[in-house]
Amino acid sequence: MFAGLFDGPEVIVVLVVILVLFGGSQIPKLARNLGQAQKEFKKGLADGSKPDSDQPADK
Repeated sequence: MFAGLFDGPEVIVVLVVILVLFGGSQIPKLARNLGQAQKEFKKGLADGSKPDSDQPADK
């Protein structure tokens, strides 16, 4: 997705900025929350694309 956006030095700079802004102890919490948010987002997309067979159609 972002393959051409960041190359070697840019990735290092971004990681250092994140470390400075959030601190070393907050990085695991941040990563965990991002992972949970991504999981919920994907679950919502999957649930939204399924047809609701248990709900009657309103007409």
